[in-house]
Amino acid sequence: MKLKILVYEAEEGGYWAEVPALRGCVSEGETMDETLANIKEASLGWLETASEKHQQTEEAQLIEVEF
Repeated sequence: MKLKILVYEAEEGGYWAEVPALRGCVSEGETMDETLANIKEASLGWLETASEKHQQTEEAQLIEVEF
């Protein structure tokens, strides 16, 4: 899966990132590599939580799609 992220330099040092397609999905890190690893983990968690919430509230068929 590919997602576009925005990465910013943090005022206090390091970086922070957000995924515009996943409202509220943000993370941070001391280095660019750490920030990218953290935002990937945050994105996967966001998607998993959204999937679980959707399954609990509506009758739907869950289909996994790889991009």
